[in-house]
Amino acid sequence: MRLALILMLMAVQIARSEEFSVAAAADLTYCLPVIDDAFQKANPGAVVKVSFGSSGNFFEEIKNGAPFDVFLSADINYPQTLAKAGLVEAPVKYAEGKIVLWTMNGGLDVSRGLAVLKDAAVKHVALANPDHAPYGRAAKAALAHENLWDELTPKFVFGENIAQTAQFVQTGNADAGFVAMSLVAAPQLAHAGHYYEIPADDYAPIDQAAALTKAGAGKPLAQAYVAFLQSDAARKILEQFGFRLPK
Repeated sequence: MRLALILMLMAVQIARSEEFSVAAAADLTYCLPVIDDAFQKANPGAVVKVSFGSSGNFFEEIKNGAPFDVFLSADINYPQTLAKAGLVEAPVKYAEGKIVLWTMNGGLDVSRGLAVLKDAAVKHVALANPDHAPYGRAAKAALAHENLWDELTPKFVFGENIAQTAQFVQTGNADAGFVAMSLVAAPQLAHAGHYYEIPADDYAPIDQAAALTKAGAGKPLAQAYVAFLQSDAARKILEQFGFRLPK
């Protein structure tokens, strides 16, 4: 009887260790489920619970004790700051994001670059809130590089994260918007609208980084998950979704 109880408790413990939670930047909305599927095939029984949102918001939540096991940030500075505070393990860069100007308006020639946003026909321009969204900061930097930030400010519509920003464009609530290449390169949006890729020199690198929280560091599958993001299989998927890959 006692042996049966011990075995049952061990089974419960193992079952718990197979489940872990991930706080993921919204630019991974379409890409990460593909990666998770590949990870779960390599690790049968693994249950990955993902929440998508703004990297800056997740930073604040983890700092305040949110029970995530893995943090996938679109800005490496967030997990680096948490690591200095002893809240996460040292972050690992696994990709670099790209930003594009995207529109669903066939009459808007975004190949002209950011200058097209000055057209009177463009009433609203969507971008993620630069106060806490890395892609929003990249958009602001690109606009400032072209001396357009102040001039276009009245047209801006801010999304809470890059996925919401893309929704503004997709639904026509914005004439154009700055979104992640990983979203418009996804099969779900690949044939929707058209885009212009912002030159990489116009904004600081959008370094994607993974970090284990203190809770996640004690879970073997969470550790394996972070390692898997650096595998050839995951790198191939990331590249398909438009991310740059670190060497």
